[in-house]
Amino acid sequence: MRGFIGAVSLLTRVPVRADANTTRTTAWLPVVGVLIGSAVAGVYVGMRAVTPSLVAASVAVTVGIALTGALHEDGLADVADAFGAGVDRARTLEILRDPRHGTYGVLALVVSVVVRIAALAALDVPAALVALPAAHGIARAAASGGMIAVRPARGDGLGAAYATGKAGALVGGAVVCAAAIVATGPWALAASAIGAVAAVTLSALAVRKAGGFTGDVLGAIEQATEGGVLILAAAWTPELLLT
Repeated sequence: MRGFIGAVSLLTRVPVRADANTTRTTAWLPVVGVLIGSAVAGVYVGMRAVTPSLVAASVAVTVGIALTGALHEDGLADVADAFGAGVDRARTLEILRDPRHGTYGVLALVVSVVVRIAALAALDVPAALVALPAAHGIARAAASGGMIAVRPARGDGLGAAYATGKAGALVGGAVVCAAAIVATGPWALAASAIGAVAAVTLSALAVRKAGGFTGDVLGAIEQATEGGVLILAAAWTPELLLT
C-alpha cells in the first residue's frame, strides 16, 4: 500500500506521507486518478440535485482542481508557453521551469477548464458516474505512458524522479484501461485511444522541443486526455455509454 499512498501524495492535496520508492508509486497513479474522478462525479451528482447542470459542472471541475492542487493544469500552462514560444531547446527548458504563465499558458488553461465544464454539463447523472472516473483514470494512465518510450529531458525534476517506474506505469495504466474497456466496451476503447494519441503526440513534440519529457509534459498529456474523453462522453449517447 505504500505505492498507493505515494500516488495519493503526488496527485492530491490529501495530507499523507509520501513513499520515496517511485517505482511502486507509478503503478498506482491511474488508480488514484479513478478515485479522483469518482470524487468529482460525487460532487457533480450532488450539485445536480439542487442546481442546473452548468453550475454543477463548474463546481465539480473546480473541486477536482482544488483536490489535485492544479498539478496538471500547471503543467499544461507551462507546456503551452514553452512549446508555443518557438525558441531553442535551452530556452524551452527555461520556460518550463518558470513558474509564471504567459499568454499561451493562460489561454490553454481557459480552454481546458471551459471544455471540461461544458462537456460535463452535457452529461446526465448515470453517464457522468461512468465518464468522470474513466476520464481521470485513463488520463493518468496516458500521462504515465508518456514516460515509457521517452527519456527525461533533464536529470532532475519531477519527471526524472518517476522515470525509473516505467514498468509500474505500464502495468497500472494497462489494468485501469482494461477494466474500463471490460466495464463499458467500445466507449472505453475509444477513450483509451484518445489517451494513446495524446501521449504519443505530446511525447513526440516534447522530444523535438525539449529533448524528452518533463513533469509538465505529463501534466499536459493528462489534461488533453481528460478533456478529450469528456468530449467523447458528451458526444456518445447515454444508452451506448452504459452498454
